Amino acid sequence: MITIGLTTWREHPTLVGGTKVQTTLSDYAAVLPVVEVDTPFYGIRDPQMVIKWQREVPNNFQFVIKANQLMTKHDLGHDEKDDAARQAAFVAYRQMIEPLVSAHQLKAILFQFPPFFRRTTENIDWLLQIRQQLPKLPIAVEFRHPSWYADTVIESVMAYLKGLKMTHVIVDEPHRLNDGLPFVPRVTTPQLAIVRLHGRNEAGWFNQGPDWRKKRTLYRYNEAELRELAIQVRTLADNAKEVCVIFNNNSGGDAAPNALALRDLLGVTWDGLGPQQLNLF
Repeated sequence: MITIGLTTWREHPTLVGGTKVQTTLSDYAAVLPVVEVDTPFYGIRDPQMVIKWQREVPNNFQFVIKANQLMTKHDLGHDEKDDAARQAAFVAYRQMIEPLVSAHQLKAILFQFPPFFRRTTENIDWLLQIRQQLPKLPIAVEFRHPSWYADTVIESVMAYLKGLKMTHVIVDEPHRLNDGLPFVPRVTTPQLAIVRLHGRNEAGWFNQGPDWRKKRTLYRYNEAELRELAIQVRTLADNAKEVCVIFNNNSGGDAAPNALALRDLLGVTWDGLGPQQLNLF
């Protein structure tokens, strides 16, 4: 099975014929079967907010939820929190996602680690602690430092993730010899592979100026690139029960058009989507 989604649901007017500045979750769920939600990274929400999301989507709709920044250690080096605060974040996070877990709507918890999260003994141990904190939940890991992909260690890293039953997130992003990450199509959990597409805007990605966060994902995949990605996704589908592709290249509103184009290239459809609004016709 192949599923396709986007980061957030609000900024994709293409899904509703370009008629709205912000799409609703109901609008979104009428077209795509999964969404990535990043708001818990900044602040863990009340479970009632999650229940509200669930009321707007079909029962089989799925969520990829980002881990909170304390859980990914983004605070290190600035306003660093103590261990008690970090443990409290895990407790609150488990409470937040419980409605999704109970309804089988949690596809994965996405741990997108910061670029300074290197392959060290301490950080390797932190992955184990994460699994101990969330023993039965689906966890996906996105590394952003190239030390995890060095030729001498990559097999050990992938084996370690397999042992922890953590999904290795396959990223497509700009990369150079000593910066950025290569596309590494390795599956570590047989039930799920996740591909996150950040675009290939090298200038915007590496030049961290004042508008960096707006420009880094400013990219539209062309047809040849989407065809190449479709081949990769089909190959991954031979090794995983589900391949979930998330488009994050949305600084210019390109994620939704690219997602729909890839859907058509792959020839995939999904049953049980929400009802489309009449203004689409």
